[in-house]
Amino acid sequence: MKNTENKKLQLIEKRDELRLRIESIEKDYRTGLDPDSGERAVQLENADVQEAIAKAASEELQRIEEELAKLNAE
Repeated sequence: MKNTENKKLQLIEKRDELRLRIESIEKDYRTGLDPDSGERAVQLENADVQEAIAKAASEELQRIEEELAKLNAE
């Protein structure tokens, strides 16, 4: 039983970390582009990377939530 509780705690911690990461990326998108052309260029270069990170984080978050649901059903 203790192993299950430890696993749940680890998953919850990771879930919360992923939620914060996704929220941070979404916040960056909501702020829009910087008026400075140099900064805007950097933001556009980073957009693809942020999108990939957000996608991977969302997929991992879904797997974690499914695993937590299974553990809670036991």
